[in-house]
Amino acid sequence: MLWQDYHLPTSVSEALSLLADYHGEARVVAGGTDLILEIQQGHRPPIKALVDVTRIAGANEIHHDSGYIVIGCGVTHAQIVESALIRQHGTALAEGCGVIGGPQVRNVATLAGNVAHALPAGDGTISLLALSGEVQIARRKMQDVNEIDLEWIPLEKLYLGPGKSLMDSTCEMISALRFVPTSEGEASAFARIMRPQGVALPILGMATRLTVERHPQAVLTSVRIAIGPVAPTPYRACATEEFLRNKPATDETIEAAIPILLGECHPRTSAHRSTAEYRREMLSVLLKQTIGTAIGRAMA
Repeated sequence: MLWQDYHLPTSVSEALSLLADYHGEARVVAGGTDLILEIQQGHRPPIKALVDVTRIAGANEIHHDSGYIVIGCGVTHAQIVESALIRQHGTALAEGCGVIGGPQVRNVATLAGNVAHALPAGDGTISLLALSGEVQIARRKMQDVNEIDLEWIPLEKLYLGPGKSLMDSTCEMISALRFVPTSEGEASAFARIMRPQGVALPILGMATRLTVERHPQAVLTSVRIAIGPVAPTPYRACATEEFLRNKPATDETIEAAIPILLGECHPRTSAHRSTAEYRREMLSVLLKQTIGTAIGRAMA
């Protein structure tokens, strides 16, 4: 048996109580497309209980709240792709979630699960990182176990290594995610290179968010670039961002940024993905594609 008990809590508090009841032998699940496969394939041992968070009130909603677009922990990739709000104000995230798995996977797999899995090549994670995304971690309060503590953490501070994060999955859970929507003069874009044989394994993915101001020449006043996998965690190309900042929004500027990007990114050879040399070549392709597309969208 892969698990013994299956629970459907209707609140975050109830979900955390269930995790506590099993003393580390229960795990949160939504789509289960990562966790259950890992148990089936022997990469994780069988567990006593699954705590399904998709029935929690608000878990399946996407909405505006206090200047953020908030995504519930049960929101699927398909919901994100179909959301007019995200397509308009977080385009990179809709594009990143739109290439995950196939339609059947996207209909059940969640962005929160993608983030919780903590892999450096997560398409949704890379897109959310470029958008300055934050993760809400829920835990029981130490002084009163009947109360819960909710903490927003910048996504880039969540990860410790491949499959490792600051969150303790035996007693904590992701309850929501959020990002500040793009506004006039801002835009984002995502692009991915993957094997053509249909294996859902990205060779390289990149997401960008930027702001273009015209005074009178179009200038990049802010830039965020997220890439994976080129490091043990989803990677911010900070040196390239700094180089591009306050530069003209032109093809020449993007070309000049390529050596900076290659100087700070060090992809390795992977038997399942590609060689390091090929990935380095593709870094320049993705930079031109994502920056160029985002500039076009921002100026439109």
